Amino acid sequence: MYHDPRLQRARGRDAILDHGRSVLDVESQALAQLRDVLDDDFTRAVELILETQGRVVVSGMGKSGHIARKMAATFASTGTPAIFIHPGEAAHGDLGMLLAGDLLVVLSNSGATPELRPIMDYARSLDCPIVAISAQRHSPMAQAASAAIILPRVRETCPVNISPTTSTTLMLALGDALAVATMGVRGITREQLERLHPGGAIGLRLLPINDIMHSGDQLPLVGIEAPMRDVLVTMTEKSLGIAGVLDGEGRLVGTITDGDLRRNIDRLLVSSAAEVMTRNPKTVPDGTYAEDALAILSANKITALFVMDHDLPDRPVGLVHIHDFNRLGFS
Repeated sequence: MYHDPRLQRARGRDAILDHGRSVLDVESQALAQLRDVLDDDFTRAVELILETQGRVVVSGMGKSGHIARKMAATFASTGTPAIFIHPGEAAHGDLGMLLAGDLLVVLSNSGATPELRPIMDYARSLDCPIVAISAQRHSPMAQAASAAIILPRVRETCPVNISPTTSTTLMLALGDALAVATMGVRGITREQLERLHPGGAIGLRLLPINDIMHSGDQLPLVGIEAPMRDVLVTMTEKSLGIAGVLDGEGRLVGTITDGDLRRNIDRLLVSSAAEVMTRNPKTVPDGTYAEDALAILSANKITALFVMDHDLPDRPVGLVHIHDFNRLGFS
């Protein structure tokens, strides 16, 4: 019998997709279980974090250690000072990184990882509270903790139920839940996050519009009675595809865009700015976050926004163009 290789390849691809989707199904169901079993120990853990005068020190071995490292980074980036300590290195001198006043968070699915014992013993000697994250309520680690968050018993998505997959997904999500809940109770503001994320994509999103806007002599501004000949000269010189129209008191009363020019092309040379402009243009106040300004541009399908003085909201102090965002790497 003839076997069409294209059909075999298609069946192979379908099987791969089925495997991938089944993994996501199992892990999403496990996350739903975790949500349902969260109890007062989660609340107690957040309270301990909030009461900590020092840092949150997170530790775990193997795959749990990778999650612990990410958890520490998430705490730090959301306003809770935190570090990761490798339990193996801790037993060889790095215990000195744990100080009185710190809180220790330990991750182990079994709750009996031997490498965690030295750092837990040292934490107890310093009277540091311990938060344990484990799937075993009666494990030595959970029994020694001030708060023990017990993960639901789930099957790993590994076909032989050995490689940490589902369990580490639960730990990762739980770390996010702890960090964000703590952040919410602390009342961490967007301005505080901006100081913690000056670089990368997050830094761009939290960038004040004032840092990228055109201002001063770069602004394409014309008077309301200006003949369109002069408006065209201004738009050409500034090369931003827009002109702001000011009344006699310097208030922004309209804009003229390339679209307005096309719509009035038959009478441009005999018109004034007032006859061509679009009234009530979209604007943003200075201090607006770049992310929010970009959202306004996208929602209104426009390419430029005038930035208005915060104290005098009808006076333009800047202009941002969609190309400014593209240049910075916004998408």
